Amino acid sequence: MPEPILTPGDLLARFQALDGFLLQHQALWRPRPFHHLQLPWEVELPELASWLRSRSLEQAEASDNNPFALAAPSPFPDLARQAQTLSLLGKMPDIHSPPRTHALSVDVPGRKLAQIQAFANHLQFRRRPQHWLDWCSGKGHLGRWLTEADQRLTCLEYDPTLIESGSAMSTRLGLDATHVQQDILADDCKTRLQKEHTPVALHACGDLHVRLLQLASRNGCTQLAVAPCCYNRIATLRYQPLSAAAQASALQLSRDDLGLPLSETVTAGARVRRQRNQSMAWRLAFDLLQRQLRDIDEYLPTPSLPSDWFSKPFSSFCHDLAELRDVSSPGEQDWPALEAQGWQRLADVRNLELLRNLFRRPLELWLLLDRALYLQEQ
Repeated sequence: MPEPILTPGDLLARFQALDGFLLQHQALWRPRPFHHLQLPWEVELPELASWLRSRSLEQAEASDNNPFALAAPSPFPDLARQAQTLSLLGKMPDIHSPPRTHALSVDVPGRKLAQIQAFANHLQFRRRPQHWLDWCSGKGHLGRWLTEADQRLTCLEYDPTLIESGSAMSTRLGLDATHVQQDILADDCKTRLQKEHTPVALHACGDLHVRLLQLASRNGCTQLAVAPCCYNRIATLRYQPLSAAAQASALQLSRDDLGLPLSETVTAGARVRRQRNQSMAWRLAFDLLQRQLRDIDEYLPTPSLPSDWFSKPFSSFCHDLAELRDVSSPGEQDWPALEAQGWQRLADVRNLELLRNLFRRPLELWLLLDRALYLQEQ
């Protein structure tokens, strides 16, 4: 039988179980393989490390989004079982929303439309919303999709271009919609939420969706629906827990830690995968080079680079990146050998990440339950 959806009474128990699991094994999921030539846990688990490093890049990619099925040495299978058990959730009831006119889907990108439809088809409220508030609305596609003829809509957005475009769409559809320019993080935003609002947010990153939870609670909103994302988009260096249970936890999360739930590979075409792999392999090769040139055995972060950087010869890439990061000139190197080392490192990194990836979903649920417990406390 499917696992039931967590009831309010289950939230704390599941949170505490996840908290214990993440704390106990933090030495396995905190270090990022991309940043280390050897991970600290490899000394303690040499058989598992050797097995993972023996695998190819293609094998790693085949296992990336389902590492739980991997027949790896101990303790991988046991950790996988624990992670799956702790991450088990029932499927939310599919509430088929009323049919929408084709006009509502005009100018909405296909993938975004699918996300909006999925969001709408799982919304359950104790009372029918009278006034939707689309938080970080963009053009207001979500709010318009939810709003029926006798309902009002307010869209809060910072970008005036998106406001202008969204307002024109709402007017064209004859909706009772108001599009407001608002900095969500500004102090005056607290006046925008009223008791009668039903706030909704899809893709409100980090601090933006946390701000909604806090203001909606303080201002007496009785219902809301949020799909959190990008937990690492925060102003502070460390995560600020919301609930009493998370505040009492010994688990202290950095921005890097908060990026783990976002690391799942999205299905992409062969060309995009090749470009992504080349970017990572060249960066990993440059990492080996910069350690040698700087005589410092530590990772040197590199910024996001335009795609044309990866159209130039590998040697030019390294020379240009060294200049960008104020590293001494590489001079002449065995460029084919260095590039090959980068590709081998990429295979190692991707395979070593399979252990870390077991903790993606448990950490995401820890963060989600922190939010749920916070709302329960309010």
